[in-house]
Amino acid sequence: MKRTVLYVLVLTSLMFSAAAARRADYRIIPLPKNIQSDTTQVFTLHDGMGIAYDSNDEEQARIAGFLASWVKQATGLSLSLTPSDSKAAIRLVAGDPKTKKKGRKGSFADTLTAQQQEAYTLRVTAQGITLQARRGIGLFRAAQSLRKALPAEKDQTVIDLPYTTIHDEPRFVYRGVLLDCARHFFTVDVIKQYLDMMALHGCNQFHWHLTEDQGWRFEVKALPRLALEGSIRQETVLGRNTGIYDGTPYGGYYTQDDCREIVRYAAERYINVIPEIDLPGHMQGALHVMPHLGCTGGPYPVRTYWGVSDEVLCAGNPLTLDFLKTVLGELCDVFPSKYIHLGGDECPKKRWKACPKCQAKIKELGLTDDGKHSPEDQLQTWVNRQVEQFLGEHGRDIIGWDEILAGGLTERSIVMSWRGTKGGIEAARQHHRVIMAPNVFGYIDHPQLKDDSNQLPSIGRYIVSCSKIYSFEPLIPEELSDEEQQYILGPQTSLWTEYVAFPQHLFFQLLPRLGAMSEVQWCRPDQKDFEDFKARLPRLTRLYDRIGIKYCRQVE
Repeated sequence: MKRTVLYVLVLTSLMFSAAAARRADYRIIPLPKNIQSDTTQVFTLHDGMGIAYDSNDEEQARIAGFLASWVKQATGLSLSLTPSDSKAAIRLVAGDPKTKKKGRKGSFADTLTAQQQEAYTLRVTAQGITLQARRGIGLFRAAQSLRKALPAEKDQTVIDLPYTTIHDEPRFVYRGVLLDCARHFFTVDVIKQYLDMMALHGCNQFHWHLTEDQGWRFEVKALPRLALEGSIRQETVLGRNTGIYDGTPYGGYYTQDDCREIVRYAAERYINVIPEIDLPGHMQGALHVMPHLGCTGGPYPVRTYWGVSDEVLCAGNPLTLDFLKTVLGELCDVFPSKYIHLGGDECPKKRWKACPKCQAKIKELGLTDDGKHSPEDQLQTWVNRQVEQFLGEHGRDIIGWDEILAGGLTERSIVMSWRGTKGGIEAARQHHRVIMAPNVFGYIDHPQLKDDSNQLPSIGRYIVSCSKIYSFEPLIPEELSDEEQQYILGPQTSLWTEYVAFPQHLFFQLLPRLGAMSEVQWCRPDQKDFEDFKARLPRLTRLYDRIGIKYCRQVE
């Protein structure tokens, strides 16, 4: 009798575990804004069911195709694509998620805020699963949410989805991730994987760092030697500037066709690509090819070790602006982004102070020390303004690191605050747009674990763990008024690659810290709880496993 009871208990436990393993869970990452579920009733999704969409809408067709492939990848279930007028388990519906009205281009939908354009409703009832949104981007977000709610377990035959209604939209309009491809070069295929991870986490701005002292990675057709020669350093220092080198030439660059392919791939995933040409510092890769644009005339080898170079573009040489306009003109032809990042950080003024051409330009412009800004700082602002005017003629706005505050902000500048949040606070108080990308909360080239033995070498100290990222509040209410907070576009995490040379290391540094940042970017502060985040994380990491992506398996 005891054995029978024990057998029944074990069998019941196994059946319960199996049922739980095949059950959807809507508490995903990032956490949706509003979830109302009835766990006592379920809709069962099984192999062979269909996804219905408007066959006359190419955007919907693409999203339906994405969803079918995601479900197959995560669960093994094969779902067919069917016309919208047929019965199907999953339906994509264009229209107002709250009123169920169908939207029309050129109607009320065009007056939506950026966040409202991404809003969606996900419903599960006895009739099936409905993904509804005003815009395609909202349907894409809904499809990603459904993907993450499904149990990522292979070879499933059925999945139970509790009845639910989810209303969701992001908190911030800007949800960025940076990748530095200048210190180390990553192939187009790796960048596509990176974009896929961004899309999975609801990010929408890919900040692509393309040029550095250690390599120039963007093809400029008018200056073919720039990428051919400026992308190659003769060797690379080992470790943290040990003075020991590998003795192996290193290089690689992106053709304009490569860049256009990245832009296309990102756009299909509703990600904007923001290219960065860092100027007037971080330019030794370019100066190697064009030494006449430096203050000393060179020679300027492509830098083989890390850190900030004193060799910068000569601001007093009129050919410098011609060079920048040539580069940025071709950049605008390739990248449709409204925003172009011009760097502006870590530009030492040592050469400018000793350069006759730069000092003559300072005199010509009548720049003097005003007690807050040196003449050289103001000279950099002058360069910024020339670039800003040129890009404005191409319909673009500039983004710069917070050093651009040093000489006074230009009118249309967007400040990316990286040295903590002080620069962002100052810019917001001056009513300039701000992206919060502070190194102490968002630089994921830093170690994410205390124990060095459990992770690959990385830069700096253990200061940017998952919990540290998760604690970040970009609006800084203790410093900024409600009005000033309106100038904060959103937060960004940044992955620099001095010590990240291989894709496996790249994704180890990125994940699951991107999950923590995604909730900073997407969720209201009252939704956030780090212990709850950790409890929800295993379902997401199981999806990482199914995708086949490397990640850090510890969370601190």
